Amino acid sequence: MAGIYLHVPFCVKKCAYCDFVSFPEQSRADAYFQALYKEIAMAAAECGGKKFDTVFFGGGTPSAVPLEFICAAVERISAEFDLEISEATIECNPGTVDMGKLAAYRKAGFNRISIGVQSFDDGLLRSIGRIHSARQAEETVKLARSVGFENINIDLMYGLPGQSEKEYIDSIERGGLLGVDHISAYSLILEEGTPLYDWVKEGRIVLPDDDAVYDMHRAGMARLESLGYKRYEISNYARPSCQCRHNINYWDVGEYIGLGLNSSSALRSKSGELIRFKNCESIDNYISEINCGRLPRENVESIGRENEMFEWIMLGLRKIEGVELGRFKARFGADVCEVYREAVNKLENMGWLTVDQRFMRLTDRGLDMQNSALMEFMQ
Repeated sequence: MAGIYLHVPFCVKKCAYCDFVSFPEQSRADAYFQALYKEIAMAAAECGGKKFDTVFFGGGTPSAVPLEFICAAVERISAEFDLEISEATIECNPGTVDMGKLAAYRKAGFNRISIGVQSFDDGLLRSIGRIHSARQAEETVKLARSVGFENINIDLMYGLPGQSEKEYIDSIERGGLLGVDHISAYSLILEEGTPLYDWVKEGRIVLPDDDAVYDMHRAGMARLESLGYKRYEISNYARPSCQCRHNINYWDVGEYIGLGLNSSSALRSKSGELIRFKNCESIDNYISEINCGRLPRENVESIGRENEMFEWIMLGLRKIEGVELGRFKARFGADVCEVYREAVNKLENMGWLTVDQRFMRLTDRGLDMQNSALMEFMQ
């Protein structure tokens, strides 16, 4: 089955590190959602009888916009698409929700919530421009559980300005004490064009060095495992049966449709080719195209057999279990170890890759060096 991603590009305030397509211009939310409802109907008609089993509302900050927009979008998706929902996720910021809003999300059909905590240290939150406090983050987790959310994720970050290893581990432990089901642990990536990038370049803010960030990563991984969170992807840890199905579909090179500004899609043609495309990045163009009866798509391309094989490697090796040999052979009629014989042999000899009867996977060291490992498959 396939997944549906819906992008809500609005937020209260853009974080200092964020380079996503999002903006605090909520006055445009009504016009955007009116266009989005039309896109839902147009895209669903194009998908025909394709079944979808996961839905993910991301952003931006979906919880920053009025509740009626989110509920109406859910209703439109339910009416237009062929759904057999196993997982429906909504992202939220602790500074933009209360019990009433969370209860309404649960009633609308969301059974998983992803809470952008980033840290349980108020000083660190201020340093990256977050609008919430640690207390609000804890309260949001408790409220989400109280209204019936079965799978609660929190996002945490390491490598933040002035952050110590102890501060990062403290945030992990506080998440564990709250009983969250899933923790996504991301290293801060300094993106050009963001305020944080400028502050670092100007010397106004100092980030931990590479060795300190690596130590945080390793210490965090060990603490998460000890708390019962099993690592199943480079940055994702879950308690049993709480892995994010929507994201696993991405890493399995599954099909998905992206709705809303700058969202990406991957759908198979009737001949089995994987077709990728994305929606435009300009909100003016997005609204204009849809109001003229056109889907706002750009960069439509069939990626071809060789590129698709590499995507199976690139995405599959993000997962801790790795690439399933039988699935690769069923899809491409070829043995992955033969197609990439030189890369496999070299990486095995380096201790970065292992192959057994079912899977090809990166070792712990290989996961740490994933970008370098993937370069071998591009030779």
